[in-house]
Amino acid sequence: MTPERREKLLSVLNKRQNDLTIVLENVFDPHNISAVMRTCDAIGIQEIYVLNTRIARHKKWGAKSSSSAAKWLTIHQYTDAQECFTRLRSAYSRILTTHLSSDAVDLYSIDFTGSVALVFGNEHSGVSDEIRAMADGNFIIPQQGIIQSLNISVACAVTLYEAYRQKKNAGHYEQRKIQEPLLGALLNEWGFYGEEKEV
Repeated sequence: MTPERREKLLSVLNKRQNDLTIVLENVFDPHNISAVMRTCDAIGIQEIYVLNTRIARHKKWGAKSSSSAAKWLTIHQYTDAQECFTRLRSAYSRILTTHLSSDAVDLYSIDFTGSVALVFGNEHSGVSDEIRAMADGNFIIPQQGIIQSLNISVACAVTLYEAYRQKKNAGHYEQRKIQEPLLGALLNEWGFYGEEKEV
């Protein structure tokens, strides 16, 4: 790895956020998953969780949408919801699901300067009752139209850029959050990859 390449990778790793993650529950379309991955990489999320309790485990993601984002992320795949949530509880203070309900909070009222995991459900039925029961609450993205839903990758992007806004204003991107030995391990892993083409 050239010194220039190392410096570029370190500059990205130094802005990675270890207190924000996305959980995708039974999302069918791999292109939706890969689009979410690209947004996660763009705002500095390192870890995401893919939970498949009702559909087969994904073997690959939609390459066109991800622009190879998957290789820059740490992806945890689970088939057991309890096991997944045990891991989430050990790493994040709050778990919120996207669900239109009477007790749902507005996206813009969430404090993203804390530690939070955000759960997005599948394209047809949203987050399951089982997962909502295990979470700490629900949130919604305010909308003024007749159709009260967004494509999952769009909903995720809207949500994550609000998180980005809050975290940037709070100075979260000015302090390294991923420490050794994980920092070194990721740097070595990334060093094996070739130069990314500009998109």
